[in-house]
Amino acid sequence: MTTKNQGAHAASITDLGERGAADRRERRELRAAQSQDHPVLTIDDFSVEYKGDRVVQAVKNVTLTLGRGEILGLAGESGCGKSTLAYGINRLLKPPAVITGGSAHFHSREGYAIDLSELSGEELRAFRWDKIAMVFQGAMNSLNPVISIRRQMEDIFSTHRPDLSKKERRTRCGDLLERVGVDRGRLSSYPHELSGGMRQRVMIAMAMALDPQVMIMDEPTTALDVVVQREILREITRLREDLGFAVIFITHDLPLLLEISDRIAVMRAGEIVELGDAVELYTNPQHEYTRKLLASFPSLTGERGDFIRGGSRHQDGGQA
Repeated sequence: MTTKNQGAHAASITDLGERGAADRRERRELRAAQSQDHPVLTIDDFSVEYKGDRVVQAVKNVTLTLGRGEILGLAGESGCGKSTLAYGINRLLKPPAVITGGSAHFHSREGYAIDLSELSGEELRAFRWDKIAMVFQGAMNSLNPVISIRRQMEDIFSTHRPDLSKKERRTRCGDLLERVGVDRGRLSSYPHELSGGMRQRVMIAMAMALDPQVMIMDEPTTALDVVVQREILREITRLREDLGFAVIFITHDLPLLLEISDRIAVMRAGEIVELGDAVELYTNPQHEYTRKLLASFPSLTGERGDFIRGGSRHQDGGQA
Protein backbone atom coordinates (compact mmCIF):
# COMPACT_ATOMS: atom_id res chain seq x y z
CA MET A 1 0.00 0.00 0.00
CA THR A 2 1.33 3.42 -0.91
CA THR A 3 2.01 6.17 1.63
CA LYS A 4 -0.79 8.21 0.07
CA ASN A 5 -3.27 5.36 0.54
CA GLN A 6 -2.07 4.72 4.10
CA GLY A 7 -2.61 8.38 4.91
CA ALA A 8 -6.10 8.31 3.45
CA HIS A 9 -6.95 5.23 5.51
CA ALA A 10 -5.59 6.81 8.65
CA ALA A 11 -7.63 9.94 8.01
CA SER A 12 -10.71 7.75 7.54
CA ILE A 13 -10.16 6.17 10.96
CA THR A 14 -9.74 9.58 12.57
CA ASP A 15 -13.01 10.77 11.08
CA LEU A 16 -14.89 7.59 11.95
CA GLY A 17 -16.63 8.96 15.01
CA GLU A 18 -17.57 12.23 13.37
CA ARG A 19 -19.77 10.90 10.53
CA GLY A 20 -23.29 10.38 11.80
CA ALA A 21 -22.08 8.26 14.71
CA ALA A 22 -25.38 8.09 16.58
CA ASP A 23 -27.38 7.05 13.53
CA ARG A 24 -24.78 4.50 12.47
CA ARG A 25 -24.63 3.00 15.94
CA GLU A 26 -28.41 2.65 16.08
CA ARG A 27 -28.51 0.82 12.73
CA ARG A 28 -25.58 -1.37 13.73
CA GLU A 29 -27.17 -2.35 17.03
CA LEU A 30 -30.38 -3.28 15.21
CA ARG A 31 -28.53 -5.44 12.68
CA ALA A 32 -26.42 -7.00 15.45
CA ALA A 33 -29.65 -8.09 17.16
CA GLN A 34 -30.95 -9.42 13.85
CA SER A 35 -27.80 -11.47 13.35
CA GLN A 36 -28.77 -13.48 16.40
CA ASP A 37 -32.57 -13.48 16.04
CA HIS A 38 -32.81 -13.60 12.23
CA PRO A 39 -29.62 -15.10 10.80
CA VAL A 40 -29.20 -15.73 7.10
CA LEU A 41 -26.00 -17.77 7.49
CA THR A 42 -24.62 -19.69 10.46
CA ILE A 43 -21.15 -21.23 10.50
CA ASP A 44 -20.40 -23.59 13.37
CA ASP A 45 -17.03 -25.06 14.35
CA PHE A 46 -15.89 -24.95 10.70
CA SER A 47 -12.44 -26.37 9.84
CA VAL A 48 -10.44 -26.80 6.63
CA GLU A 49 -7.14 -28.59 6.07
CA TYR A 50 -4.74 -28.80 3.14
CA LYS A 51 -3.64 -32.41 2.80
CA GLY A 52 -0.21 -33.36 1.50
CA ASP A 53 3.20 -34.32 2.72
CA ARG A 54 2.50 -31.95 5.58
CA VAL A 55 -1.05 -31.27 6.75
CA VAL A 56 -1.84 -27.58 7.16
CA GLN A 57 -4.94 -26.56 9.11
CA ALA A 58 -5.98 -23.38 7.30
CA VAL A 59 -9.28 -22.78 9.13
CA LYS A 60 -9.66 -23.83 12.75
CA ASN A 61 -13.06 -24.26 14.40
CA VAL A 62 -14.56 -21.00 13.12
CA THR A 63 -18.03 -20.05 14.38
CA LEU A 64 -19.83 -17.03 12.89
CA THR A 65 -23.39 -15.78 12.43
CA LEU A 66 -24.42 -13.41 9.62
CA GLY A 67 -27.62 -11.44 10.12
CA ARG A 68 -30.01 -10.31 7.39
CA GLY A 69 -28.84 -7.06 5.82
CA GLU A 70 -25.64 -7.06 7.86
CA ILE A 71 -22.15 -6.29 6.58
CA LEU A 72 -19.75 -8.56 8.44
CA GLY A 73 -16.12 -7.67 7.88
CA LEU A 74 -13.50 -10.43 7.93
CA ALA A 75 -10.02 -8.98 8.48
CA GLY A 76 -6.56 -10.45 8.80
CA GLU A 77 -3.17 -10.61 7.15
CA SER A 78 -2.55 -12.48 3.90
CA GLY A 79 -2.49 -16.25 4.40
CA CYS A 80 -4.57 -16.26 7.59
CA GLY A 81 -7.41 -18.31 6.02
CA LYS A 82 -9.98 -15.66 5.04
CA SER A 83 -10.43 -16.75 1.43
CA THR A 84 -10.21 -20.44 2.36
CA LEU A 85 -13.11 -19.93 4.76
CA ALA A 86 -15.15 -18.16 2.07
CA TYR A 87 -14.47 -20.84 -0.52
CA GLY A 88 -15.28 -23.53 2.04
CA ILE A 89 -18.65 -21.99 2.87
CA ASN A 90 -19.51 -21.86 -0.82
CA ARG A 91 -18.19 -25.39 -1.48
CA LEU A 92 -15.63 -24.08 -3.99
CA LEU A 93 -12.51 -25.61 -2.45
CA LYS A 94 -10.33 -27.79 -4.66
CA PRO A 95 -7.88 -30.54 -3.62
CA PRO A 96 -5.77 -30.70 -1.59
CA ALA A 97 -8.17 -28.57 0.53
CA VAL A 98 -10.65 -30.63 2.57
CA ILE A 99 -13.42 -29.56 4.95
CA THR A 100 -12.61 -31.58 8.06
CA GLY A 101 -15.30 -30.47 10.49
CA GLY A 102 -18.18 -28.22 11.38
CA SER A 103 -21.14 -27.02 9.35
CA ALA A 104 -22.55 -24.08 7.42
CA HIS A 105 -26.31 -23.49 7.20
CA PHE A 106 -28.20 -21.07 4.99
CA HIS A 107 -31.49 -19.75 6.44
CA SER A 108 -34.04 -18.74 3.83
CA ARG A 109 -36.56 -15.91 4.06
CA GLU A 110 -39.25 -18.59 4.11
CA GLY A 111 -37.89 -19.98 7.38
CA TYR A 112 -36.19 -23.23 6.33
CA ALA A 113 -32.50 -24.03 6.74
CA ILE A 114 -30.19 -25.67 4.19
CA ASP A 115 -27.13 -27.63 5.29
CA LEU A 116 -24.59 -26.69 2.63
CA SER A 117 -22.59 -29.87 3.21
CA GLU A 118 -25.53 -31.95 1.96
CA LEU A 119 -25.77 -30.19 -1.41
CA SER A 120 -24.18 -31.78 -4.46
CA GLY A 121 -24.41 -31.83 -8.23
CA GLU A 122 -27.16 -29.74 -9.76
CA GLU A 123 -28.55 -28.77 -6.34
CA LEU A 124 -25.25 -27.18 -5.37
CA ARG A 125 -24.83 -25.53 -8.77
CA ALA A 126 -28.28 -23.98 -8.59
CA PHE A 127 -27.83 -22.84 -4.98
CA ARG A 128 -24.49 -21.05 -5.33
CA TRP A 129 -25.48 -18.06 -7.44
CA ASP A 130 -29.14 -18.00 -6.46
CA LYS A 131 -28.82 -17.86 -2.66
CA ILE A 132 -25.16 -17.08 -2.01
CA ALA A 133 -23.15 -15.18 -4.63
CA MET A 134 -19.45 -14.38 -4.59
CA VAL A 135 -17.34 -11.53 -5.90
CA PHE A 136 -13.93 -13.07 -6.48
CA GLN A 137 -10.62 -11.39 -5.85
CA GLY A 138 -9.18 -9.87 -9.02
CA ALA A 139 -11.93 -9.02 -11.49
CA MET A 140 -9.64 -9.26 -14.52
CA ASN A 141 -8.81 -12.86 -13.59
CA SER A 142 -12.48 -13.68 -13.01
CA LEU A 143 -13.81 -12.26 -16.29
CA ASN A 144 -13.09 -14.13 -19.51
CA PRO A 145 -10.89 -11.80 -21.60
CA VAL A 146 -12.16 -13.05 -24.99
CA ILE A 147 -15.91 -12.96 -24.27
CA SER A 148 -18.00 -9.79 -24.16
CA ILE A 149 -19.57 -8.55 -20.94
CA ARG A 150 -23.02 -9.24 -22.42
CA ARG A 151 -22.31 -12.91 -23.09
CA GLN A 152 -20.76 -13.44 -19.67
CA MET A 153 -23.73 -11.87 -17.91
CA GLU A 154 -26.28 -13.64 -20.10
CA ASP A 155 -24.70 -17.00 -19.22
CA ILE A 156 -25.96 -16.55 -15.66
CA PHE A 157 -29.56 -16.21 -16.82
CA SER A 158 -29.22 -18.96 -19.45
CA THR A 159 -28.08 -21.35 -16.72
CA HIS A 160 -30.29 -20.33 -13.81
CA ARG A 161 -33.29 -18.71 -15.53
CA PRO A 162 -33.70 -20.66 -18.80
CA ASP A 163 -37.33 -19.57 -19.14
CA LEU A 164 -36.29 -15.96 -19.90
CA SER A 165 -36.28 -14.87 -23.51
CA LYS A 166 -33.16 -13.45 -25.17
CA LYS A 167 -34.65 -9.96 -25.03
CA GLU A 168 -35.48 -10.31 -21.33
CA ARG A 169 -31.95 -11.50 -20.56
CA ARG A 170 -30.38 -8.53 -22.33
CA THR A 171 -32.74 -6.10 -20.63
CA ARG A 172 -31.86 -7.49 -17.22
CA CYS A 173 -28.13 -7.35 -17.99
CA GLY A 174 -28.42 -3.69 -18.93
CA ASP A 175 -30.48 -2.92 -15.82
CA LEU A 176 -27.86 -4.59 -13.62
CA LEU A 177 -25.03 -2.56 -15.12
CA GLU A 178 -26.91 0.69 -14.61
CA ARG A 179 -27.66 -0.30 -11.03
CA VAL A 180 -23.93 -0.39 -10.27
CA GLY A 181 -23.22 2.83 -12.17
CA VAL A 182 -22.05 1.46 -15.54
CA ASP A 183 -23.69 2.50 -18.79
CA ARG A 184 -25.60 -0.36 -20.44
CA GLY A 185 -23.77 0.40 -23.66
CA ARG A 186 -20.76 -1.30 -22.08
CA LEU A 187 -22.45 -4.68 -22.53
CA SER A 188 -20.73 -4.99 -25.90
CA SER A 189 -17.30 -4.24 -24.39
CA TYR A 190 -14.60 -6.77 -23.53
CA PRO A 191 -12.95 -6.79 -20.08
CA HIS A 192 -9.71 -5.20 -21.32
CA GLU A 193 -11.72 -2.22 -22.60
CA LEU A 194 -12.92 -1.38 -19.09
CA SER A 195 -11.08 0.30 -16.22
CA GLY A 196 -10.31 -1.64 -13.05
CA GLY A 197 -13.18 0.03 -11.21
CA MET A 198 -15.64 -0.73 -14.01
CA ARG A 199 -14.58 -4.39 -14.13
CA GLN A 200 -15.14 -4.63 -10.40
CA ARG A 201 -18.61 -3.08 -10.79
CA VAL A 202 -19.39 -5.63 -13.50
CA MET A 203 -18.44 -8.44 -11.10
CA ILE A 204 -20.74 -6.97 -8.44
CA ALA A 205 -23.56 -6.69 -11.01
CA MET A 206 -23.08 -10.34 -11.99
CA ALA A 207 -23.16 -11.41 -8.35
CA MET A 208 -26.47 -9.55 -7.89
CA ALA A 209 -28.07 -11.03 -11.00
CA LEU A 210 -30.31 -13.56 -9.23
CA ASP A 211 -31.10 -11.43 -6.16
CA PRO A 212 -29.03 -13.50 -3.67
CA GLN A 213 -29.55 -13.15 0.05
CA VAL A 214 -25.81 -13.34 0.83
CA MET A 215 -22.89 -11.73 -1.01
CA ILE A 216 -19.36 -12.89 -0.20
CA MET A 217 -16.85 -10.29 -1.39
CA ASP A 218 -13.25 -11.42 -1.42
CA GLU A 219 -11.11 -8.26 -1.41
CA PRO A 220 -13.24 -6.53 -4.06
CA THR A 221 -11.17 -3.32 -3.95
CA THR A 222 -7.72 -4.92 -4.27
CA ALA A 223 -5.40 -3.07 -6.70
CA LEU A 224 -7.81 -0.14 -7.05
CA ASP A 225 -6.70 3.37 -6.17
CA VAL A 226 -8.15 4.95 -3.05
CA VAL A 227 -10.68 7.13 -4.93
CA VAL A 228 -12.13 4.19 -6.86
CA GLN A 229 -12.14 2.13 -3.66
CA ARG A 230 -14.41 4.70 -2.01
CA GLU A 231 -16.74 4.71 -5.03
CA ILE A 232 -17.04 0.91 -4.92
CA LEU A 233 -17.68 0.96 -1.17
CA ARG A 234 -20.43 3.55 -1.59
CA GLU A 235 -22.05 1.37 -4.25
CA ILE A 236 -21.92 -1.70 -2.00
CA THR A 237 -23.50 0.07 0.98
CA ARG A 238 -26.16 1.69 -1.24
CA LEU A 239 -27.06 -1.61 -2.87
CA ARG A 240 -27.20 -3.33 0.52
CA GLU A 241 -29.67 -0.70 1.75
CA ASP A 242 -31.77 -0.92 -1.44
CA LEU A 243 -31.85 -4.70 -1.89
CA GLY A 244 -31.42 -6.02 1.66
CA PHE A 245 -28.75 -8.65 1.06
CA ALA A 246 -26.13 -9.48 3.69
CA VAL A 247 -22.41 -9.18 3.00
CA ILE A 248 -19.28 -10.95 4.17
CA PHE A 249 -16.54 -8.48 3.20
CA ILE A 250 -13.05 -10.00 3.22
CA THR A 251 -9.92 -7.87 3.28
CA HIS A 252 -6.60 -7.38 5.06
CA ASP A 253 -7.48 -3.66 5.20
CA LEU A 254 -8.94 -3.15 8.67
CA PRO A 255 -9.45 0.65 8.36
CA LEU A 256 -11.56 0.06 5.25
CA LEU A 257 -13.78 -2.39 7.17
CA LEU A 258 -14.22 0.15 9.97
CA GLU A 259 -15.95 2.44 7.48
CA ILE A 260 -18.58 0.04 6.14
CA SER A 261 -19.00 -2.92 8.50
CA ASP A 262 -21.59 -3.46 11.19
CA ARG A 263 -19.42 -6.08 12.89
CA ILE A 264 -15.86 -7.22 12.29
CA ALA A 265 -14.24 -10.61 12.81
CA VAL A 266 -10.44 -10.56 13.08
CA MET A 267 -8.75 -13.71 11.83
CA ARG A 268 -5.25 -14.94 12.60
CA ALA A 269 -3.65 -18.27 11.66
CA GLY A 270 -7.02 -19.78 10.77
CA GLU A 271 -8.85 -18.71 13.93
CA ILE A 272 -11.22 -15.89 14.82
CA VAL A 273 -9.39 -14.07 17.60
CA GLU A 274 -11.87 -11.20 18.04
CA LEU A 275 -15.43 -10.47 16.94
CA GLY A 276 -17.44 -7.38 17.75
CA ASP A 277 -19.15 -4.15 16.76
CA ALA A 278 -16.97 -2.17 14.35
CA VAL A 279 -16.86 1.00 16.45
CA GLU A 280 -16.24 -0.91 19.69
CA LEU A 281 -13.48 -2.91 18.04
CA TYR A 282 -11.78 0.33 16.97
CA THR A 283 -12.18 2.19 20.25
CA ASN A 284 -11.60 -0.74 22.60
CA PRO A 285 -9.85 -3.70 20.90
CA GLN A 286 -9.55 -6.70 23.19
CA HIS A 287 -6.93 -8.83 21.44
CA GLU A 288 -3.29 -7.89 21.08
CA TYR A 289 -3.32 -8.89 17.39
CA THR A 290 -6.23 -6.50 16.71
CA ARG A 291 -4.34 -3.69 18.41
CA LYS A 292 -1.29 -4.41 16.24
CA LEU A 293 -3.40 -4.39 13.08
CA LEU A 294 -4.83 -1.00 14.01
CA ALA A 295 -1.39 0.34 14.90
CA SER A 296 0.08 -0.79 11.58
CA PHE A 297 -1.67 2.09 9.79
CA PRO A 298 0.19 5.31 10.64
CA SER A 299 -1.65 8.42 11.72
CA LEU A 300 -1.28 11.64 9.77
CA THR A 301 -1.15 13.69 12.95
CA GLY A 302 0.15 11.32 15.63
CA GLU A 303 3.68 10.97 16.94
CA ARG A 304 6.20 8.86 15.11
CA GLY A 305 6.70 5.50 16.77
CA ASP A 306 8.01 1.95 16.38
CA PHE A 307 6.44 -0.57 14.05
CA ILE A 308 5.79 -3.90 15.75
CA ARG A 309 5.52 -7.04 13.69
CA GLY A 310 5.65 -10.63 14.82
CA GLY A 311 7.02 -9.64 18.19
CA SER A 312 10.08 -7.85 16.75
CA ARG A 313 10.58 -4.11 16.97
CA HIS A 314 11.83 -2.32 13.88
CA GLN A 315 13.30 1.11 14.47
CA ASP A 316 14.81 3.56 12.01
CA GLY A 317 17.90 1.94 10.55
CA GLY A 318 17.66 -0.98 13.00
CA GLN A 319 17.54 -4.70 12.42
CA ALA A 320 14.79 -7.07 13.45
